[in-house]
Parts: sequence; C-alpha cells; structure tokens
Amino acid sequence: MDQEQARRWLATAFEEARAGLGEGGVPIGAALYGGGGELLGRGRNRRVQDGDPSAHAETAAFRDAGRQRSYRGTTMVTTLSPCWYCSGLVRQFGISRVVVGEDRTFRGGRDWLAEHGVEVVVLDDPACAALMRGFVADRPELWNEDIGQG
Repeated sequence: MDQEQARRWLATAFEEARAGLGEGGVPIGAALYGGGGELLGRGRNRRVQDGDPSAHAETAAFRDAGRQRSYRGTTMVTTLSPCWYCSGLVRQFGISRVVVGEDRTFRGGRDWLAEHGVEVVVLDDPACAALMRGFVADRPELWNEDIGQG
C-alpha cells in the first residue's frame, strides 16, 4: 500500500481519536475505506460516552459504513493496533487490509491478522503514539478497563 495514501487515511482516524479524547473517552479512532479509496465510515471509541463496552473505534467505523455487499478490498484504518474483538470483526467480514497508526502501546491481534492473510501496514506514527502515551499516563484505570485488564 502507498504510504502517503495510508497516512492521509490515518488523518481521518486521528481526527476521530482526538474527538473521543475531547469527549472524555478513550482516544482511538478508525475509518473504513472502500477498494476505490472512498470513505465508507468513520468512528471513535465511545465506550465511556455511551456506556457500551462494545463501542470500539473499529466497530463504530464499521457500523457507520452500513451494509456492504462485500468487504473484500476494503481497508480498516485505526490509530492503535486492533484488539482481539476488532481483529475478529476484520476476519469475520473479510476486510482485506488494516492500517495501524501505532502498535507500541498495544499490539492486540495485529500479528494474528497478518498470519491469517490480512495485509497489515504499521505506520509507527509519532502523533498516534504520543496521544496514547499521554492518555495511558493520565488515565491508567480507564486504559486498563478498555483493554480488559480492569
């Protein structure tokens, strides 16, 4: 995948992450792009805002995209490596590629996805990493809850 395009798409997910943080939530954002590069859906982690433990960024972007005939050829872009729950969504619906802003804070199911034929592109984006590092330092209890360690 073209790195410049991946970074442009990541900007959409990053906007969502910043919005989530501004709402008092976990700063993880995602976007789902179609095979032709069109934005299908976008979303952010809303577990805190909605009181819904399943309201992860990737599921929000997936829901925002609505029903698609097929998810083959689509790309899920996320500011942080997807957790097991969201990795399962990617596999279940045959999303072809995942672009990850950063995976140092959390690796989740990244390697598992790659082992099962999903193209995984890790951008190691400094802004994504800084956003998550700051959040984890400021709100460790909320971060641990989000990753199932609460």
